[in-house]
Amino acid sequence: MKTELQVPSKLNFLTIVENWLLSSLEVELGEDIDWPRQSNRLRLVLAEAYSNVIRHAHKDKPHLPVLIRLEIKDRNIALEIWDYGQGYQTGDYNPPTPEDKQESGYGWLIINRLMDSVEYVLHIDGDGRNCLKLEAIMPDKAN
Repeated sequence: MKTELQVPSKLNFLTIVENWLLSSLEVELGEDIDWPRQSNRLRLVLAEAYSNVIRHAHKDKPHLPVLIRLEIKDRNIALEIWDYGQGYQTGDYNPPTPEDKQESGYGWLIINRLMDSVEYVLHIDGDGRNCLKLEAIMPDKAN
């Protein structure tokens, strides 16, 4: 199953995005998933990724849409978040450490810890978009 959602670059659309994602997953995957646990995991990842687009990639361009794509195959989910920002060099990322008392940089750490695969691709197509590709295998209730 494949589906996508295009939303404005506004934080007040986060609930709509979360509901779309979780509803799509529940319809497709059914009751064999530990939904309380998995929905918390996916909400946090989505909130970090979506808010990063709004706060960083589209901060001077709130009129640009955010495109979110979801593909489900068996228990594998692939989520893509597309933006029109300048992009971010992931090789320059230094994870925060408690002793540094850093105020930012935790989102990328959280996303990488909670997802099975994370890839950020800069300027994929001719219109200058970037894509954050997230993948996870949804465990059943027993796991």
